[in-house]
Amino acid sequence: MEQNRVAVMAIIVREGDSVAALNALLHAYGDFIIGRMGVPYRSRGVSLISIAMDAPGSVISALSGKIGRLEGITVKTVYAPEEALGPAQE
Repeated sequence: MEQNRVAVMAIIVREGDSVAALNALLHAYGDFIIGRMGVPYRSRGVSLISIAMDAPGSVISALSGKIGRLEGITVKTVYAPEEALGPAQE
């Protein structure tokens, strides 16, 4: 069984037409999302979204790849170093 990783996705939305598809993906992966913060930056015409996740690496990569294929959306993922994490709390 693959071990869970902790990661943060930084998402920049430039096209409003892709927001519904983005929200559908985030809903589908909701069980792995710890938290989400979105900031509309209207004067620059973009929205900035950060997604904190605790999931197997393959799940995080799959979501990032699907988001990255959406028109007008950029995503980058940063993984927490394993040695910086304590044991998972149940």
